[in-house]
Amino acid sequence: MNFQKFGVLTLVAVYLLIFVGGVVRSTGSGMGCPDWPKCFGSYIPPTKVEQLPLNYQEIYGAKLKGEVVFNPVKTWIEYLNRLLGAIIGLLVFATFLYSFKYLKSDKVVVIWSGIAVILTGFQGWVGSKVVSSELAVYMVSIHMLIAIIIVGVLIFVLFRTIPIDKFQISEKSNFNSRIIVFALLISLVQVLLGTQVREAIDTISRSLGSERRGEWVENIGIKFLIHRSFSLIILGFNLFIYFKLKKVVEDRSLLSRLHKLLLVLIVFEIFTGVFLNYLNFPAFIQPFHLTLATLILGVQMSIIFILSPKLF
Repeated sequence: MNFQKFGVLTLVAVYLLIFVGGVVRSTGSGMGCPDWPKCFGSYIPPTKVEQLPLNYQEIYGAKLKGEVVFNPVKTWIEYLNRLLGAIIGLLVFATFLYSFKYLKSDKVVVIWSGIAVILTGFQGWVGSKVVSSELAVYMVSIHMLIAIIIVGVLIFVLFRTIPIDKFQISEKSNFNSRIIVFALLISLVQVLLGTQVREAIDTISRSLGSERRGEWVENIGIKFLIHRSFSLIILGFNLFIYFKLKKVVEDRSLLSRLHKLLLVLIVFEIFTGVFLNYLNFPAFIQPFHLTLATLILGVQMSIIFILSPKLF
């Protein structure tokens, strides 16, 4: 397996972890393991409450300043999330080792592969703080932001190793890649808006309860309306970019195919948002909505790195 294929494997694994992280949040499994790095004091968590000491609520509740109720499903969802995170840590480190083949030809690949390792280790530490803070909103948001940065670094390293001539970009083109950077920035704003909507939903759901799920949307307020409307602006802006790119690149080029994929992802993201709205935020759709958002950012970063191959 060459470096590019291994890099793609690592990137796919990171996206899988983002999806699983979405499952953790949508099912309320974030405190399924109330301690870290162990889970209920063991590296392999229990499957039934009888395997825990009688005073387990006192033990772990006191440690985390809150009540702990054992739920085997939530415990194992969170445990599998951590296990996948550990596997990805190994994959990122292996990518760094693999990058040494470019030590003489392009040290930038090695340096940024090393940065990915550092970020992944830092992400693991932040994960422990997410648990110890009992899922503090700001810690969950930081955890998500670092995941997006790791995705960006891995994509950059991957495209850095692809010969420029494979991108099939006309040398006479005056296409300004800063327009793609701007598109990425507004997508990041949309993700931040989505995070605020999610935080509002968490607050409303605790006050109204799941039995009044139908009232959640109407209680979110202006944040949700802005988030919903902004998605159409993003779609329109990226359609504008696509037609500008058609004048620059061949229709079958990697760049053209990536932008077509981007438009498809944006449309699917809008559809999942519609489903969340009209189906009263079903838990099974939320991880897809989150993962699609990060995939959109990933494709936009890929386009930027293709148009600016000497970046960094």
